[in-house]
Amino acid sequence: MTLRLTTAITDGSRRILTRTGGVLFALMLAHQALLVASLNTVLAARIPPEAADVIGLTLPVSEPVAGVLLIGALLFSAVYFVVLSRAFARPIGQLSSFPSELYTRRLGRATLTMLVVGVVVSLAVTIGFFLFFLPGLFLAACFLFVIFSVGVEDRGVVEALKRSWSLSRGNRLRLGVIVLVTGLVGSLVGALPAVLQMAGRPALGDLVSVLFNGVVFIFVYGVMASAYLQVAESAGSLGDPGASATANAGGAPEL
Repeated sequence: MTLRLTTAITDGSRRILTRTGGVLFALMLAHQALLVASLNTVLAARIPPEAADVIGLTLPVSEPVAGVLLIGALLFSAVYFVVLSRAFARPIGQLSSFPSELYTRRLGRATLTMLVVGVVVSLAVTIGFFLFFLPGLFLAACFLFVIFSVGVEDRGVVEALKRSWSLSRGNRLRLGVIVLVTGLVGSLVGALPAVLQMAGRPALGDLVSVLFNGVVFIFVYGVMASAYLQVAESAGSLGDPGASATANAGGAPEL
């Protein structure tokens, strides 16, 4: 089936404007704020005092505590993507609830797999971008569905990579558009801290960046979930056969 981007955007927008979308957005903001603040706190302890005014949002804790929080925030990223993939890939009528099975079902195994897959995909895409831009964009499109392969379908590392590669086949140009637009918007948002830093407000710059990044990326993940549902349903193999909560997730409208 050819991926319908307009359908994915429309349905993805509907998904984020639900209770599930609100919970995931709040978690993303809290996670990103902790990540930025703990990293800044570690950096602030390692730079000369005269350069401290370039550091933005920090935490009132020591460097070792900030380091532990930073590691915890990085590990939580894997948990978050497991929960996000499961939460958004449900029938849209179920998104008014946030059941415990989203963050309890095989969470340990899925989190470990998500960590390994995240490292593998990040390295592959980064190398692709460094060697030449197009290979990186191609690989990013091919592995766009890997978080759903892990979180929703409970697949292992190799299986998840193969599954995402298979689902993306025939739709990589459209998926590449999602990756490219996300990267461009992310770059623009990333410039905000620099602008506010030059204005002498680095902490405000970090807060604004966290907020805008949260808005952009929760929308992107909503669109990705809708796109995943389209191609997985067309392949006749949506989710884990035993996961009835996602097996009938056919709520995307056709345009």
